[in-house]
Amino acid sequence: MMAKRRPEVVLVFPWLIVAVAVASAAGPASAQVAQQPEALEGVGVTEHLGETVPLDLTFKDENGNTVRLGDYFESGKPVVLTLNYYACPMLCTIQLNELIKALKMMDWTPGNQFELVTVSFDPTETPTLARLKKQTYMKDYGRPEAAGGWHFLTGDKQNIEKLTEAVGFTYRWDEASKQYVHTAVAVVLSPEGTISRYLKSVIYDPTTMRIALAEAKEGKYRSTADQVLLFCYVYDADAGRYVLAATNIMRAGAILTALILGTFLLTAWLREARKRRAESVHKEE
Repeated sequence: MMAKRRPEVVLVFPWLIVAVAVASAAGPASAQVAQQPEALEGVGVTEHLGETVPLDLTFKDENGNTVRLGDYFESGKPVVLTLNYYACPMLCTIQLNELIKALKMMDWTPGNQFELVTVSFDPTETPTLARLKKQTYMKDYGRPEAAGGWHFLTGDKQNIEKLTEAVGFTYRWDEASKQYVHTAVAVVLSPEGTISRYLKSVIYDPTTMRIALAEAKEGKYRSTADQVLLFCYVYDADAGRYVLAATNIMRAGAILTALILGTFLLTAWLREARKRRAESVHKEE
């Protein structure tokens, strides 16, 4: 009887230590992690630095009001744009949860120093769903004043496609799973709507975010050195189809936690050992 193959992992983290850990945990099949499966071709992000997004596009905000994208640039503040869909069972939730963690560590707040705009790329989603998502994240964020600075939008197919094309975000509907295949990215825009920087990750460093926002305000553009993208699907060779990467995300998170904890404990042990040696030498003297 042939051994059952493990799923081919296409979930990729931009940290080498995590990639190595996941590869070790996932077995030989994960050696193909760097190879993008054919079904994921055309899914990703192409940077359009220096280009301006169409500010005349119209959407519905979380209250059902018709708004222009340009409305969020009238304050003269930089804008962080995230592209998600609210019914996403995995990657979008992780991305927004990690974004909240970074925002909590920043002294800058949406609505004060910058605007935050989350747009659903699923044209079937409604303002009601957007409003419920906003309520969830506002409660978690714990800064009521941010409610006027973080906007959750929905739109029709035409306006969504124009926006995603403008920022180079490509995605695909998977009919078999009834879900979108997509990546995680936050786009930093200048107060004029010019693309300044891409943050391609689900882990957001608050210092990097603040620098990126400051650069956008000053009209500076910086390409992303880390081109590794996080896909929300894995290919299951046994099932012959793509499945959600929940297991791999949780496995990677558990391994990363273990590595961080191990490093902390090792550092503490070495510090204590040095302290004891110093005390021993002092007593001998």
